[in-house]
Amino acid sequence: MTPSSPEPTEPTEAAGHAGHAGPADLVISGCTVLVHDDRGRIGFEQDAAVVVRGGVVDSVTTAAAGASVPAADRIDARGQVALPGLINCHTHSPMVALRGLAEDLPTEEWFNDVVWPVESNLTGRDVMLGARLACAEMIRAGVTTFADSYFHMDAVAEVVDRCGMRAQLGQAYFSSQGPEGPAASLDFALRRRGFAGGRITTALAPHAPYTVVDADLAATAELARDHGLPVHLHAAENRDQTDTSLARHGVTPIGVLERTGVLDTDVLIAHGTGITEDDLPLLARAGGRTAVATAPRGYLKFGWPGTTPVRALRDIGVPVGLATDGAASNNSLDVWESMALTSLIQKSTEGDPRWLTSRQALHHATVQSARAVGLGDSVGRIAPGWRADLILVDLTGPHTQPVHDLAATLVHSARSADVRTTIVDGRVLMRDRELLTVDVSEVVRELGERLPALTDRGHGRRIQQYDT
Repeated sequence: MTPSSPEPTEPTEAAGHAGHAGPADLVISGCTVLVHDDRGRIGFEQDAAVVVRGGVVDSVTTAAAGASVPAADRIDARGQVALPGLINCHTHSPMVALRGLAEDLPTEEWFNDVVWPVESNLTGRDVMLGARLACAEMIRAGVTTFADSYFHMDAVAEVVDRCGMRAQLGQAYFSSQGPEGPAASLDFALRRRGFAGGRITTALAPHAPYTVVDADLAATAELARDHGLPVHLHAAENRDQTDTSLARHGVTPIGVLERTGVLDTDVLIAHGTGITEDDLPLLARAGGRTAVATAPRGYLKFGWPGTTPVRALRDIGVPVGLATDGAASNNSLDVWESMALTSLIQKSTEGDPRWLTSRQALHHATVQSARAVGLGDSVGRIAPGWRADLILVDLTGPHTQPVHDLAATLVHSARSADVRTTIVDGRVLMRDRELLTVDVSEVVRELGERLPALTDRGHGRRIQQYDT
């Protein structure tokens, strides 16, 4: 990971043809394309075409030039905007099976009384069905990549392979599992790294400093360095966790990550609403290897008093990616909504309507989200040589017209339902709102049959105790 680029301000110029001969795999023509300059700032190229070969963007050119390129497939995208595919930087995809099961509860009761007892029932089949439904939801919402940490992750890897998405996956563990937990996390990460034609990257996934002891965190950090793996975990999720950590351990959760060496790895921290001013120098000293994922809808639902300090993190060069968390807490895997909420909540929190601007929000949704999941050199932009992960957004509806400021229209007026087409590695996963790689009706039928056994809490067990 590298520090975030300067905030987007001025439009940029599109790249020209890469000069390849022969037919392209796909040409998307007549659209407006969101592009970035060499400083990461966004702009929009009107009446453009995107040429794709071998899963990679070959060129971004004019619609007229694109019309002359022979292609196996064409998409007429007039009236649409081509954006880099959205990235869900932190979720637990199989938890869509628990959507709406634990509502209107404080965090401690949500975990201890409902979610963790139910998760003790999970089977690999439940995880597979939940992941399939989640991937269908994300593809329809324009998400092309997601970062996931959960259980039975081999099942999630198989789903990603079949549905065509891109993902960073980690097998989550608690210290209460004993040495088997960290060992399973490492085994999964090594076995599945580069799976699905390279679309899957992997991470070590200790759950959080309040469920994983220092010795296990330190061992995980050493393994991450030895094997070149990132770490994905929850930390400083809210201020209560930070205050409890200070009282019990004398340091904040970020301080725990620093003293155990986790901050010396490529680490993705989920939430961070409990990050303090004293934590910022620790994160800054990590040298751009740390990123944070923000999922604002859940913070509002749980009534947490703060949110991710995006502005302070930006000032020290820490990328902040957009996320949804799992649908059991967030009820949705809609990163589009996360983008709009991040902008609005940051304005309110900072008391400054000039922050976060729509262009800044798009920067977080593209370049910074890609950096957060360790893919900043391959996705997050529509440019020659970058993976052809992109979406087409229809702006012809009455709720997106007229367009005075295209960035503002995309962030604050457009919706995930306006995504018409979703493409990963040049493969069309949804075309004109039709899903091509997931049979939703079959997933819903089987999942419904399994729900009584999955949601039973009569056994009184839970996989972990939430006590912060």
